[in-house]
Formats: sequence, structure tokens, C-alpha cells
Amino acid sequence: MTEAAGACDVIVIGLGPGGEHAADSLAKAGLDVVAIDERLVGGECPYFGCVPSKMMIAAAGTLREARRIPGLAGTSQVQPDWAPVAARIRDEATDDWDDQVAVDRLVAAGATFVRGRGRITGPNEVTVDGRTWVARRGIVLNTGTSPSAPPIEGLAGTPYWTNREIVKATELPASLIVIGGGAIGCELAQVFAAFDAEVHVVEVADRIIALEEPEASAALATAFAEQGIEVHAGASIHRVDHAGDTFTVVLEDRELTAQRLLVAAGRRTNLADLGLEHLGLDPAARVLETDERMRVAPGIWAIGDITGKGAFTHVSMYQADVVIRDLLGVDGPWADYRAVARVTFTAPEVGSVGLTESAARAAGIDVVTATGDLGTRGWLAREPGLIKLVADRSRNVLVGACAIGPSGGEVLSMLATAVHAEIPVPTLAEMHFAYPTYYRATQPVLRALLHG
Repeated sequence: MTEAAGACDVIVIGLGPGGEHAADSLAKAGLDVVAIDERLVGGECPYFGCVPSKMMIAAAGTLREARRIPGLAGTSQVQPDWAPVAARIRDEATDDWDDQVAVDRLVAAGATFVRGRGRITGPNEVTVDGRTWVARRGIVLNTGTSPSAPPIEGLAGTPYWTNREIVKATELPASLIVIGGGAIGCELAQVFAAFDAEVHVVEVADRIIALEEPEASAALATAFAEQGIEVHAGASIHRVDHAGDTFTVVLEDRELTAQRLLVAAGRRTNLADLGLEHLGLDPAARVLETDERMRVAPGIWAIGDITGKGAFTHVSMYQADVVIRDLLGVDGPWADYRAVARVTFTAPEVGSVGLTESAARAAGIDVVTATGDLGTRGWLAREPGLIKLVADRSRNVLVGACAIGPSGGEVLSMLATAVHAEIPVPTLAEMHFAYPTYYRATQPVLRALLHG
């Protein structure tokens, strides 16, 4: 039986970073907001993604730095201990996977929080566990994604890890197989290798981090080899077996065994059974197409992973700001994806923005590229790396960039600004670049573009 719970201005279904931000901001602006989520407020990022994984990465980076002392600053003995990492994740990052602080913050902003699965049951109407709300202005969808496992024979039913299980680990396995050589798989593979686990990465594409520049894949593959991580790219996975405390992954040419298996081979959008058919939308849609105001249909907005514009917290927050402006009657700016930045937090770190060379060529752009190393700073720190810039020759502006090396994501900041603002390459090339910094390595690459 359905009970009428009342009318409100806006209903937000899904409280990942973008949905939480939208609900909080709209409530603070004086709107009557009903915020709904069946899982933790804040979504995947603070509890199972960005935040706990980056704590793990910070710890692994500290170990790697300690191991660099010989040859640079003396001698060292490193004895990894996972206990402080697990404790930080439990106590500092996730409050033991409790979202009460986030719920209280949302309620204090003036929103009504509802725990449960929200389903659209009519125009501007959402039902949760038999209670129905009607939105006067509209509905914001931010339902996010869930880990997805490929259809590998034998995999289903085994106790494999996804990102949700691995961040809760209190003890490290002696060995780990990672299926999926994208950003998440590579980041976590390197973490466990730093803590002395034997690690294999299995990737069906012909290279790891295949969505990035080939030069980034090559640099990371070299680092993995130096760190003892074995990469199996271009792999065909025939079967997964599990017996006792051992996983076996059967490839075309060999079998891999490990104590644990991490599946990091993609995610699926949480759009099933959302009630999209009541909006005239395809209930089987994998993503929702939006306009520049993030509108999907009259009175319906979508943000985050379900829009297909990049499964990143910063994209969801950016889109939420667009929705907030639209609902509050502010005239833009509207969504622009020319300069979406992304960072793979490996060592070397891979920061990218805009189009890769291949994507730019596929878009019909008159492409010119240039590359260079990390210059004096890279030599001083004994840190290899690379800068790659992709420009539109006809307009003489950057359309993409990749910074590989320590602080690759930080070097990216000026490059993201350049792509977004379409700053002419000659202007960039003759700026002042502080010496000796990592970002100074971009200057000779910029100058090379002028002669490309």
C-alpha cells in the first residue's frame, strides 16, 4: 500500500558526492529537499573508492620512498605493516563504514533524509518503501555505479574481492591476482606489491591503462616490472577456480595462482528498476543522455557516473553545480567537457586532461604532438617521467595533455587550464617557469609544438 508522504521542491535519488552536494546546497538555498539513498551517504568515493584507496596509496608510497634511501641517502630496512593502514581507513576515512556524520550534515542543511531505494512511480513522483513524495520542481538522479564482474567461467560464487572488499582488508594476502589493468586495478596492484605481496595483473587489452596514452602505459609497465609486478596484457581468461585459500586463473598459455583475487574490470550503472519508463525513457538504458544543463527530460536532471561523462568524483561535483544553478535560476555556466582531468595514482602518477592523441585524430583534428622528459627536476630526484602534449595545429591550442611522473596530477593543473581556456601555445611557451620544478618540463615540449 502506498502512503502519500507529501510534496517538496526537489527529490534527489542517490547521494554520492554530486547528489549529496546538490541536496545540501539546494536545501541551504531554501528549497524543500528530500534526499534518498539506500546505501551510505557520500557514495562510493569516501567509503570504498577515492578516499580509502588513496590512504593505501599514501602508505605504499612511503614504503617505496624508504626503499630509495640506498644510493641516495644511506641505508634502510623496511618492514611493512598493514595494521596502521587498516586502522586509518576504518577510523579516519570511513568511521567504520558509518555515514551518520554525513546524514547529520545533510539534515542540518535543511534536507529531509530518507534511507531506502527510491523508485520513480510517475511524473515528478518517487516512492520509497510505500511512501510517496511529489516534487514541485523536479528530480535529480545520482544513482552511481556498482562493481561489475566479467562473465568468466567459474568466477561467480567465488569469494573474489572488488574495491568494496579490498578496502576492508585487515590482513594482507601473500599473493594477489588482479583482473583488470585500468586505473583502479593498477593502483591497488602497486599498493599490495609495496607491502611485499606477489602480484599479477591480467588485462584483456593489449596494454594496461589502455584509455591513456601509449607512453603512459609503457612507463607504468616498466615501473611494474621493476617492482616485481607481472603484467599479462592481451590475455584471454578461460576460467577461474577456487579451492581452499587459493585462486587459480587459467589463461590461454599458463595458470596463475594466488591467495586472493581482485576483480577490477569495470562497473555497471545503477539504473535498473529505477522507473525510467514512467518518464518516457528506456528502462534498459546504460547511461542517461543529458543536455548542457544536465537535463534528461522535463523536470529530470542526472549527474555522476550514470551520464557517461567520466566516472570521477570531480565530474559528479561539477555536474551538481550545473544542476544547482539551473534549479536556482542562475544563467550558467553550463556543462563543458573539453578539459576533463583524470589522474591514475600509481608511481609514476599519470595525469591526463582532454583528448588523447588517438581520440583527437578520430575527432578529425589537425593534430600535432610533442613529448619530453622531466628535465632537471627528474634528474635531481632520479625520477623518470614524460610530458606529452596534443595540439590542434590549425588553432594553435592544446586539446590534450599527459604528465607522467611524481606529482603528475599536480603538473596537470596548468595544462588543464590551458586546454579549458584555449590559451595559445606561443603564450604558454613563453611564460615564466620556476626552476627546477616538474612543471618546467612542459616548456621545451610546448616549444617543440611550435616547430612540429
